[in-house]
Amino acid sequence: MNARISKGVPVVEGLFTWPSDKPQLIGTKCLSCGSYFFPKTLSCNNPDCEEKKVEEVLLSRRGKLYSYTMQHYPPPPPSKFSEPFVPYGIGLVELPEGIRVIGRLTTTHTSELRIGMDVELTVEKICEDDQGNELVTYKFKPLK
Repeated sequence: MNARISKGVPVVEGLFTWPSDKPQLIGTKCLSCGSYFFPKTLSCNNPDCEEKKVEEVLLSRRGKLYSYTMQHYPPPPPSKFSEPFVPYGIGLVELPEGIRVIGRLTTTHTSELRIGMDVELTVEKICEDDQGNELVTYKFKPLK
């Protein structure tokens, strides 16, 4: 893990394990029907499930790129980004648990992306806050 980034502050608490050499998304799994959810939930969202009890689980770090697009303009506040804005990739990643998660991609070049390719979770700085703290978020890194 990059020692400098290890001191970063998650842009949203509770989405991923941090600090960590191998960060993981934090989700939930229904104890009755086995459905997985991200971000974590207080109860099962499966309408066919009767029990609705969930437990917090760590999701797989690797998945398959299901779909992607490029973000060419900055989203409105409260989103935070380093200035000047640089376009970035957004991917829909299918995890082995059977759920699809949306997240930023580490690459800004679509030529590096292929549907079905393996990706791995990582954490990177996205900007600094007013106090000079590095704000970090999860991203998916394409694997060669």
